[in-house]
Amino acid sequence: MSELAIDLARIQFAFTVSFHIIFPAFSIGLASYITVLEALHLKTRDHQYLELSKYWTKIFAVTFGMGVVSGIVMSYQFGTNWGVFSDKTGPVLGPLMGYEVLTAFFLEAGFLGIMLFGRNRVGEKLHFLATATVAFGTLLSATWILAVNSWMQTPAGFAYNELGQFVVTSWYEVIFNPSFPYRLVHMVIAAYLTTAFVVAGVGAWHLLKAPHNELARISFSMGMWMAVLVTPIQIVAGDLHGLNTLEHQPMKVAAMEGHFETQKGAPLILFGLPNEETETIDYKVAIPYLGSLILTHKVDGEIKGLKSVPKEERPPVAIVFWSFRIMVAIGFLMLTIGVISVWLRRKKTLYETPWFLKLCIWSAPCGFVAILSGWITTEVGRQPYTVYGLLTTAESVSPIDASAVGASLAVFVVVYFAIFGAGIYYLLKLMRKSPSKYEQDMDVRVVTRLSHGQLGKDKDGNPIAASLGPEDPQSGGER
Repeated sequence: MSELAIDLARIQFAFTVSFHIIFPAFSIGLASYITVLEALHLKTRDHQYLELSKYWTKIFAVTFGMGVVSGIVMSYQFGTNWGVFSDKTGPVLGPLMGYEVLTAFFLEAGFLGIMLFGRNRVGEKLHFLATATVAFGTLLSATWILAVNSWMQTPAGFAYNELGQFVVTSWYEVIFNPSFPYRLVHMVIAAYLTTAFVVAGVGAWHLLKAPHNELARISFSMGMWMAVLVTPIQIVAGDLHGLNTLEHQPMKVAAMEGHFETQKGAPLILFGLPNEETETIDYKVAIPYLGSLILTHKVDGEIKGLKSVPKEERPPVAIVFWSFRIMVAIGFLMLTIGVISVWLRRKKTLYETPWFLKLCIWSAPCGFVAILSGWITTEVGRQPYTVYGLLTTAESVSPIDASAVGASLAVFVVVYFAIFGAGIYYLLKLMRKSPSKYEQDMDVRVVTRLSHGQLGKDKDGNPIAASLGPEDPQSGGER
């Protein structure tokens, strides 16, 4: 197969998986968020949580559907463009993907209908159970897929048969391979943070229009709490994941950090221009010794450089170097926004600070950018292998002409931008609608009872609306 065909096959897979990864990530976080909202409603009987649950369930339905559709294409590519890879790894990866269908998809398919259409047909507790089961199904799906990806990064528990295929010797070692726990935690937290910033961004959008929109306040507040509490955990998880990567994939870390030379007391390179011809980082800005301190937790720790392996075994340095920095920068942006939210909350101006609300609106998609940057770091950093150290990308491709791959890539580009562009437009349209249905219903009930004289009286004998709900949503109380 020609180099052009290999490059086109890689571009096609990268293009389709880039569209796909954002929808399941959002689905994972959103399903768990809706579950929390329904749990809060059951516990507090505050109907505002119920209305928020209804609001975000509509958005979840569209997101989940696009995630399923975009995922189907991935399976076809394994057969069309990556046939040798499928043949070699099928005895290991095939069952793992089958387990995802038998467990995660069955759970989601069984309870998704109740979650989306059964709210007024089943009891509240049963609906909560269905929602929680769908949320668990999304996490289970992520678990199997990340087990597959982690095995490709750090293969374990296998042997070769007479056909040169990977065969399983220990399912435990295959699933719980060295990088799996770190990758799973890092990805799930990323999904939760991505959702938190979307929820907060939507809340901020509506607060700019109506500062006393209580449902928007709840969404914004919950998103900001998630940012300030979970982002530090994600930074720690990322550090541990990096240490694991240093142990098992040192060349990936060398590309991430921009180290061509093996050295002790390596600096942390903040910025620079990787030059693979001269094997240097031009115009670099670095902090002495900090690279070794972060990666080895020792000031004089040794970091292997890219020159320790032949050029053909190195990943593309510039892509890995910059995608890693984009991911890290967004992580610290999230932390900064979370800290600012605490400061504004203490000043009791969290919902009335226009510049901060605008910052949160612009930051709403930053989680998706971080996930894509992290994925690029992970997958490009694994090159030139599909199964790290064992099966190269060039050996994994199907014997197919570049013209065929190019034609299918062109079709994918047109179809994806048309269909998923329309889907994203519809999602944004749903998000632009104010999550204030409950407040509007309450206003209608107040007017109706006033017109019929159905008023109660307070302890001083003053007329009040009777039995309107657990609390007045226009009170503007801080949460």
